[in-house]
Amino acid sequence: MSSGCAGLVLLGAPVAAQQNASSSPPTPAAQPQASTATPDAQAPSSSSDDLRKTVSEQGQRIDAMRSQISAQIEQLDSMKRALAQQEADYQALRHAVGMDVLDKQRAGSIAAGGPGASALPMPAGDAVAANAPSTDDQTQGQQPVGQAPKPDTRPPEVAQIFQQPGVLTPKGKLIIEPAYQFGYSSVDRVALVGYTVIPAILIGLIDARQVKDTTQTGWLTTRYGITNRMEVEVRVPYVYAHQDTISREIFTGSATDNAFGASGHGLGDIEATLRYQLNVGGPDKAFYVGWLRVKSRTGTDPFQVTTDCIQRCVENVINEVDLSATGTGLPLQEPTGSGFWAIQPGVTWLYPTDPVVFFGNVSYIYNVARDNLSRKILLGGTEQLGRVKEGDVADISIGMGLSLNEKASMSIGYDQSFVGITKQNNQTVPGSVKTVLGTLLIGGSWRFSDKRTLNFTLGVGVTRDTPDLTVTVRMPMMF
Repeated sequence: MSSGCAGLVLLGAPVAAQQNASSSPPTPAAQPQASTATPDAQAPSSSSDDLRKTVSEQGQRIDAMRSQISAQIEQLDSMKRALAQQEADYQALRHAVGMDVLDKQRAGSIAAGGPGASALPMPAGDAVAANAPSTDDQTQGQQPVGQAPKPDTRPPEVAQIFQQPGVLTPKGKLIIEPAYQFGYSSVDRVALVGYTVIPAILIGLIDARQVKDTTQTGWLTTRYGITNRMEVEVRVPYVYAHQDTISREIFTGSATDNAFGASGHGLGDIEATLRYQLNVGGPDKAFYVGWLRVKSRTGTDPFQVTTDCIQRCVENVINEVDLSATGTGLPLQEPTGSGFWAIQPGVTWLYPTDPVVFFGNVSYIYNVARDNLSRKILLGGTEQLGRVKEGDVADISIGMGLSLNEKASMSIGYDQSFVGITKQNNQTVPGSVKTVLGTLLIGGSWRFSDKRTLNFTLGVGVTRDTPDLTVTVRMPMMF
């Protein structure tokens, strides 16, 4: 019994404890469990704030990077524009010294080399800009910055030695060219007045004569570019001429030489020229420039001056004045013009080939005839001449130019003219024959800037009728 009761007591104790535990209110020991659950509820809110802060910081960094990229793109665009301008200036300088044509020739066949082929290496910056793709084109598909240089259609410039230039004035540009020319010629002539019995014996007189001419001409030329392939030119000359004649008196039996001088100065013959470039040349392809020149007779012509009859016919025969003496027709004053209107069509051509440029002119001068002409004879009144037609002139010239560097160039050439006979009343004037004039020309130029150039030309006569020496200095200035 005692053992059975003890077992019941032991079995009932846990049951009673369980019931007491379920019916009793929560003990203070359970409060910490509720307090430890609060941080777990606040954890999601703290992580969300940190994430928002991180996203905000990354957005700020992205905005800063975008601003930096925009600044770099603007800087790159500026560098591209500067590079394009430098390339355009570089190409303009190359054309100014004639290097673009020479480089294409050195590069061989243009078809094989492709457009823009050049024998000279490009600068590193130019090569990178020419070959590297544009950043804007890759990212945004924009057009390239800058503009490629336009293909040049003008002939290459050479040192000017002929009267007609080969390079036309650009459109809208004005060129003013002051120039000065000095010419000198000396002619010796012996005239036999009589007849010979045998070659060693002369019955009559000998007229031995030396004629020395000095001509100084200053002119102002104005050229204006109507288009890139057409220009107009007006030239106004001022002439000073002096002639000395040394001879023995004819029909007087004089045994000594006498000198007779005459000079004249004034406005020369004003002329105007229209030029047009006929084609677009290039390497191994000639440029052709057609032109038409019209010359007036604004200068004092030979028919307006008085023919010398006092010095040759009166003063040297003091006590035996013979008014029937004819003299030699020497003028008292030198004329400054030809006395005839002239029309001169012509063609100028330039052929660039490495390393020189060949050029030349072909032209024909037609002198318009004059009617009812007369000349003044001192102490003899007026002599009627009637209709006078001065001989026409066919002219051909050829030369070559070489550029030494970007400032200096030189040219050499030859000019030859064929002068026809002069007719009076449809009859050949006594003593008038066809004449050939040949001149060897050597010239050089020095470029001070793109708008200032100094040209110098030396001409040497190679035929008897050509002036012995001509020196010409020009200085074209572009505005």
